[in-house]
Amino acid sequence: MNFIETEPTTFAFGLFVAMILILEWGRRVGTRQRERIMAGGAAGVGAVEAAIFALLGLLVAFTFQGASARFDGRRELIVQEANNIGTAWLRIDLLPAGTQPAMRGLFRQYLDSRLETYRKIPDMIAVKAELDRTTRLQNEIWKVALDDSRKEGGQAVVVGLLTALNQMFDIVTTRTMAAKAHPPTIVFAMLAFLACAAAFMAGHGMSGSKVRSWVHIVGFASILAITVFVIMDMEYPRVGMIRVDSFDQVLVDLRQSMK
Repeated sequence: MNFIETEPTTFAFGLFVAMILILEWGRRVGTRQRERIMAGGAAGVGAVEAAIFALLGLLVAFTFQGASARFDGRRELIVQEANNIGTAWLRIDLLPAGTQPAMRGLFRQYLDSRLETYRKIPDMIAVKAELDRTTRLQNEIWKVALDDSRKEGGQAVVVGLLTALNQMFDIVTTRTMAAKAHPPTIVFAMLAFLACAAAFMAGHGMSGSKVRSWVHIVGFASILAITVFVIMDMEYPRVGMIRVDSFDQVLVDLRQSMK
């Protein structure tokens, strides 16, 4: 896990402090240049400032929309997995009566493993070990179902249970890869760079005032830093303040129903 993923609060706070300092730097540079600017040397400055702020706005909008869409997608995948496991659980009834208790026991272990996988984040070593356990349980469940499908009258198992098991196993891969789907780190670096560039331009623009407006300085830095924090928090919804944990309750409820 990278620094952005594990320390979004520190990253956002560091960005806030950096923008405060850069705003002051921009103000001092603007103060020294004010006389030359007033003499007509500011041609085209407004266009440059507008371009930087427009690019920052576009990048914030796209990263925010992408983070929100991925956040919603991850919640939908949790519900989909619960539905897939629930369907396969019901189709255990297709197995011979003597096989059902062992299969139901494997299902309980399997769902426990799926819940533990996400509870152990951000300990990625423990997560990897739990995913390996999930894979072993998948193999055991598949072997039991496949053995029964080869017995006389096992066509119902093939048509019903094996199809449901395929869907139940496939969603694990989908969720695992969805958890890794994030913008490249360079995107967050670019976002921070543009925020700092905009802070410099804002400070430069405020150089005409003899008194610092701390409301505007702190407000500008705070709003941008908080926005970046929210984007990052939605991108990593298992380690921050904005979380998908509440949707895990559907899996917990399913586990409790497996009596």
